Amino acid sequence: MKVVIGLGNPGPEHDATRHNVGWWVADRLAYDWGFDFFAREGRAFVTEGTVGETPVRLMKPTTYMNRSGLSLRPLRTLESFDAAEDLLIVLDDASLDVGRVRFRPEGGSGGHNGLRSISGALQSNDYARLRIGVGLKPDGVDLADWVLSQMPEDDEDVVVGLLPELTGAVEVWINEGSEAAMNRFNR
Repeated sequence: MKVVIGLGNPGPEHDATRHNVGWWVADRLAYDWGFDFFAREGRAFVTEGTVGETPVRLMKPTTYMNRSGLSLRPLRTLESFDAAEDLLIVLDDASLDVGRVRFRPEGGSGGHNGLRSISGALQSNDYARLRIGVGLKPDGVDLADWVLSQMPEDDEDVVVGLLPELTGAVEVWINEGSEAAMNRFNR
């Protein structure tokens, strides 16, 4: 089973913020793939289905960004789950221009507290991530304030416009792996 986790924060006050771009992608994947509505399961909203012949679980942690790793506990019970091959984390990146896309097969947190929490729970940085640029933090603005603020409409339109392409990118990751996704979609 492949697992795609879109990082974000619960609550309507966070829906349109930069930090919730991972949730936007998870919602779009569920829609494009015809999965059932997300249902609460432990510390995440979860839905499952198949993409081609591959079983896929989509998750949106409800633990708030800084504690996203707590949502991984159910994955430990999945038979033959290997985070290095089967896990993709989708997240915002405030060090990339709006609309930039970066797949990576592994790596550090890059200062992102959601990734730091995931790596702590896994005791490893060996899992794929898909970073989506939400714009560079302006000088003099606190990073937390920046990522928890709503995007300007023009920036939001850029990210929303990427969502159909990101569905295809995640399908490449599912079927061909991180390297293929990097080669075809990083920009």
